[in-house]
Amino acid sequence: MNTNYQALIPKHIFIGGVDDIEEMMNNEQVDVIYDLRAESPVEESSYIRVHFPIVDDTDHQDESVKYAINQVVKSFKGGKKVYFHCSSGRNRTGAVAIGVLLELKEAGTIEEAEQKVKSIRNQIKVKSEMKEVLKRLYPNA
Repeated sequence: MNTNYQALIPKHIFIGGVDDIEEMMNNEQVDVIYDLRAESPVEESSYIRVHFPIVDDTDHQDESVKYAINQVVKSFKGGKKVYFHCSSGRNRTGAVAIGVLLELKEAGTIEEAEQKVKSIRNQIKVKSEMKEVLKRLYPNA
């Protein structure tokens, strides 16, 4: 099935953009959606949506990126199906996806994790400030 969102961890963790939520929910029925947009509007939804704002183009987002990574991993390890997204599913989503792969030992280095994420979702384009955050969070990766 060709979709606008992708499975980071098949059948368990999905990534994409905000516009992909309806399609993803119709197909995957995830348990929780993590919204990484800083500018996320307060909106009614029929699904569990948790807002973890990460501000684009800002230095030192270490705490917010780490928190989002930890929550995705915790939900996954707790048996939940997860979707996380930013606006377009490129920068913030990519940074968190890289961290999730490192935390789950699906990759050994930031570069390896980034290549895996890009092979799963070719729109991923992690900006330099997010790469710096990842280097600080994972200094040995």
